[in-house]
Amino acid sequence: MSRLDELIKELCPNGVEYKELGEIFNLKNGYTPSKANKEYWEDTDINWFRIEDINTNGRVLSSSIEKVNKKGVKGKLLPKNTLIISTSATIGEYALITEEFLCNQRFSCLIIKKEYKNILSPMFLRYYAHILSKKCKENIKIGNFPSVDMDKFKKFLIPLPPLEIQNEIVRILDTFTALTAELTAELTARKKQYSWYRDYLLNFENKVEIVKLGSIVEVYDGTHQTPDYKTSGIPFVSVENIDSIYSTEKYVSEEDFEKNYKIKPRIDDVFMTRIGTVGKCAIVTKNIPLAYYVSLALLRPNKNKIDARYLKYIIESGVGRKELNKRILFTAVPIKINKGDIDKIEIPLPPLEVQKRIVEVLDNFEKICNDLNIGLPAEIEARQKQYEFYRNFLLTFNNEEIYALSKQASKQASKQASKQASKQASKQASKPKI
Repeated sequence: MSRLDELIKELCPNGVEYKELGEIFNLKNGYTPSKANKEYWEDTDINWFRIEDINTNGRVLSSSIEKVNKKGVKGKLLPKNTLIISTSATIGEYALITEEFLCNQRFSCLIIKKEYKNILSPMFLRYYAHILSKKCKENIKIGNFPSVDMDKFKKFLIPLPPLEIQNEIVRILDTFTALTAELTAELTARKKQYSWYRDYLLNFENKVEIVKLGSIVEVYDGTHQTPDYKTSGIPFVSVENIDSIYSTEKYVSEEDFEKNYKIKPRIDDVFMTRIGTVGKCAIVTKNIPLAYYVSLALLRPNKNKIDARYLKYIIESGVGRKELNKRILFTAVPIKINKGDIDKIEIPLPPLEVQKRIVEVLDNFEKICNDLNIGLPAEIEARQKQYEFYRNFLLTFNNEEIYALSKQASKQASKQASKQASKQASKQASKPKI
């Protein structure tokens, strides 16, 4: 029998008590200090949370992206361990705030009443907020902009199991979220590692010839007209297809292709994005016709001077990014680089045999990273689904289901904790001794 199972049977054999939200919390609305008063937005040190904070930093927050001056505060700050949940415009976004704060008017703030502070765990509330979010989205009033029916909101029922049960549920769910965070950090580290090695290998520190791109590459662009799309025919690619140029779902007719595309892509040509995220590249690897939009430049390398894969790597490296930034029109919307400025980009050009050796090293490293980039996101997604499954069951308090599931969840959480501890011990053991 699991610890959670034991607690449920011992402490609430007849089920969990529920109370209305309005009985447990004092509700306050957020606000925005006047933007017209510059004094409120200078020398700032008071947290002021917006939706952007949740999107950027997650659902447990202690510091805001934007802050306000204490002169902009009306009355008291909102207390720490308050749950904020958006009840207008973007409905249902939520976070637990662990320091005193303000927030904007999109949020309703759930402040735990004094008599419930020793009965309700803030972290249990943070996990249960997922269900509150769902209820908010199911109770929207449509007006000039959507908002939650606050009369119904106050009547939402909140489970209040004994604190020991809340803490055990938090422990189980924390274990799952910790594993997901560890996998995500691993994925981020691998991407950074790849970028570092690429830039290191491609930084020649003026020890090789520096050439203008126009001297070794022919630069073309695609059609400036929005095509008459067809359901089949010649595949049409634009900036949105740069990550997978052979997966487009847009086509043009063969007649339009022959008429409008004098320069047709060949194997080892390189597409480069010209707008938005400028400088992302894709190599043409198949001998099939491709129509392309003006948002892409087509670079045709002189094969006697530059390898297509080296060209891609150097443009996407820190060296290439620095050169692109000199010529990108950052004031344009969206940002872009003019076709005529691509010729002027300067890149290091080692001998072909050196280029090929560099490419071989980077290809091998990229393959390892891509394998990780496939495996780790799949593992992260699987763990996230597993977490959501257990969270939804553990927080519904259906006694028949929770008895069976709690055993499984506790066992799974223990396994994950054991695996993490073992991995950490292994890391420590493998560190070189000084």
